[in-house]
Amino acid sequence: MSIRRVFYVSFASLMLFSCAPKNYQLSHIERTRIIVDDRYDQNPDEAAIKFIEPFKRVNDSIMGPVVGMVAHNMHADRPESDLSNLLADILVWAAKDYGEQPVLGIYNMGGIRADLTKGKVTYGDVLDVAPFENKICFITLTGEKMLKLFQQIAKRGGEGVSHGVELVISKDEKLISCRLHGKEIDPKAEYRVATINYLIEGNDGMPALKEGTNIIAPNDKSNNTRFLIMNYFKDHQARGLVVDSNVEGRIKIQ
Repeated sequence: MSIRRVFYVSFASLMLFSCAPKNYQLSHIERTRIIVDDRYDQNPDEAAIKFIEPFKRVNDSIMGPVVGMVAHNMHADRPESDLSNLLADILVWAAKDYGEQPVLGIYNMGGIRADLTKGKVTYGDVLDVAPFENKICFITLTGEKMLKLFQQIAKRGGEGVSHGVELVISKDEKLISCRLHGKEIDPKAEYRVATINYLIEGNDGMPALKEGTNIIAPNDKSNNTRFLIMNYFKDHQARGLVVDSNVEGRIKIQ
């Protein structure tokens, strides 16, 4: 049946339904899962493949270039994970290009949308991990606000935090203790933090970040987290290094 004929039939059915008496009631709902995997590759639609081919070439030319290597499969999970650790560390690493020296990086779990698979990492892989238009930014928090932030992270069961953070949280998601680079948090001190603009708006259950001061939030597209991640991989690739990250006890549940 042609597409045009299907449209005519569907339109006629819609008109008949809309003119019918309004005495229908929903009796029940059924649902099922349709798994889309390689079984559909057994009998490919040649016409569809031909139609898609020119678009696929363009897509592959953009998404296909390799930006680096990753040492093992990485997945984001609470309270701590190799991938969330990596992304928080990358924010701190990128700070040098902005003349900043943050003592802490915060990356939200909700912003991590895919895993990394051991081996080659392409630009498309990075885009899958960080698909949003989130940009790096820097704020200053007092120690008092920092304690509040760590309490909020504990309540969420963990978020991406950079190397040097030591949080212990209870099973009912309360902050038991916290240290930063081996030291207790001084409520009256000031701490420079690298994070993303989405979070300093108070989103994702961490409103303490909205209370930061001395905000540096560059708007250029190059400041998007996906480009920072890609630059990190490229830097390692240029030095013959494989990107690695592990769970190291930054956030513990007790």
